[in-house]
Amino acid sequence: MQTYLEFEKDLADLEGKAAELRAMARKGGGVDVEGEAKLLDGKAAAMLADLYANLDPWRKCLVARHPDRPHAIDYIDALFDEFTPLAGDRNFAEDAAVIGGLARLDDQAVMVIGQEKGNDTKSRIERNFGMARPEGYRKAARLLALADRFGVPVVTLIDTPGAYPGKGAEERGQAEAIARSTEMCLRLGAPLVSVVIGEGGSGGAVALAAGDRVVMLEHSIYSVITPEGCASILWKNAEKMREAAAALRLTAQDLRKLGVVDRIVKEPVGGAQRDRAATIRAVGEAISQELASLSKKSPAELRAARRRRFLEMGDATLA
Repeated sequence: MQTYLEFEKDLADLEGKAAELRAMARKGGGVDVEGEAKLLDGKAAAMLADLYANLDPWRKCLVARHPDRPHAIDYIDALFDEFTPLAGDRNFAEDAAVIGGLARLDDQAVMVIGQEKGNDTKSRIERNFGMARPEGYRKAARLLALADRFGVPVVTLIDTPGAYPGKGAEERGQAEAIARSTEMCLRLGAPLVSVVIGEGGSGGAVALAAGDRVVMLEHSIYSVITPEGCASILWKNAEKMREAAAALRLTAQDLRKLGVVDRIVKEPVGGAQRDRAATIRAVGEAISQELASLSKKSPAELRAARRRRFLEMGDATLA
């Protein structure tokens, strides 16, 4: 069943009416309603295209958070063969918000690491809504080190509101764990391609996205803070999140212009949730192409280019 966002109310009405007409026809009565239903379908399709061609930054946030978008585990299941999950940080615990392990992509060994939000109440609680604790980032750093040791390319799938800010996480060194994971990304001697598939929130996202190539889905977001958090700090009012979303320049299109991301993967009309399979295929093609473009570089060349990329980013964003 389709889940509609707040700005899709009129679209929901149109699609609902078309569905009702077809349901009436199935029950019998001898009334031919297919022509009218197709007319409503056409109006709904036009409305959908218009809505998604003119999304403002706040609406982009809503789409990026849509519960029906494909999550990391969906991409792993569809794109990677022989996935062997690796668990635990060898220090404190396993963190279900971060999943990772060795796999094959196009018959090439890779390390894939993703942030997983869960897809129902039980799994969302288990995975802490994609907000990793220190042990999640320490696990990621461990897997990055393993990939570095064997020269295995890394793919990271970014989808988190941010790192978990709870007292226990801070007591166990959340900031240090994020810094270690970011450091491992920068030190990696193998190619690293990061894809923002939903939300890229704050240091919790950067910890897995400091790579050679950063790819974003068309309606994903990537920012230093959530719009609600920014509004609460700047205006002391979380209801100012629309203004904050515009000011943060968090859309894929803005970040591509600023040089923060390298590539935007187009989503189906209506967002990734409207055609999950097509979205996953497009992301898979982008990952394969980016890895191929990096495959000829030596570890020293990769590290030097990555270092240069992030040192020069401030100049690009200020231009």
